[in-house]
Amino acid sequence: MFHPKRIPAHILLSFVIAAQLCHAQSRPLNASEKIIIDTDIGDDIDDAFAVALALRSPELQILGITTTFGDTETRARVLDRFLGEVGRERIPVAAGSPTQTNNPLTQRRYADGGHFARASHPKAADFILEQIRRYPNQITLVAIGPLVNVGALIDKDVETFRKLRRIALMGGSIERSYGDLGYFKPHGPEPEWNIKNDIPSAQKLFASGVPIFMMPLDATQLKFDEVKREILFQAGTPVTDALTLLYHEWGQQTPTLFDPMTIAYLVDPTLCPVKPMHIRVDEKGFTRAEPGVPNANVCLNSEVDAFFRFYVPRVSGH
Repeated sequence: MFHPKRIPAHILLSFVIAAQLCHAQSRPLNASEKIIIDTDIGDDIDDAFAVALALRSPELQILGITTTFGDTETRARVLDRFLGEVGRERIPVAAGSPTQTNNPLTQRRYADGGHFARASHPKAADFILEQIRRYPNQITLVAIGPLVNVGALIDKDVETFRKLRRIALMGGSIERSYGDLGYFKPHGPEPEWNIKNDIPSAQKLFASGVPIFMMPLDATQLKFDEVKREILFQAGTPVTDALTLLYHEWGQQTPTLFDPMTIAYLVDPTLCPVKPMHIRVDEKGFTRAEPGVPNANVCLNSEVDAFFRFYVPRVSGH
């Protein structure tokens, strides 16, 4: 006779985690997904493109946006202006604890313009925990910056943190490093920015038991070339005009849209098919795929052309 006590503990644990990952993928028809975006907007430009996609996705209910890493108050003011310019100033903006970094904020002038600046911003960790308590097991945290706020959440109230529905993470490198676009044999992994800038927090995340949907370098090196930029920037909407200005303040030519894949995946998972894996974050910030009970669903290959055919019309309003 079948008896659950005869099943080894590690097998039972794998069943539990697999069930959590499957449950985290499901969403009732016609129901918007509650999300909080945790971002280091203001230096590289891909965060702004990710926020734009979220704003243009009715499938998602943005409960708030939090800033992480470095000068978090200036990052928050970038968001204040961006949200104000596009008529979404009611979305809460919270600031994480500042950290030391030499990374320049290329879009500081946009923030310093003072447009739509709020008098103050709540603390990111407090805001996120409050939202999780209000909506237990319903919120997806979209982590597209170094994991400083994630570590703070775990340290402050791990039981509440575990009531997240899931985390959509842009981070890590499994087989491909920066500049390896998938045309040739993989060069091998390297420590990725969002992981290596807070390795202890990343280690805590992968040990937390919260379902993780991971978009590493392998699947997110999406080059936004001149033709696609011209189509988007000519749309002349408040969202595309804000992106155009931020792009020019960024001051480089061809963005790599790492972060928007997390938002795209939430709306259309076929754009970045995932598979369960066991990921260990080592002391150097490598995300090692190893044997063991899966603790993440990982996308190793994205549909690049399908992504841009999804992204450009949606964000441009066509």
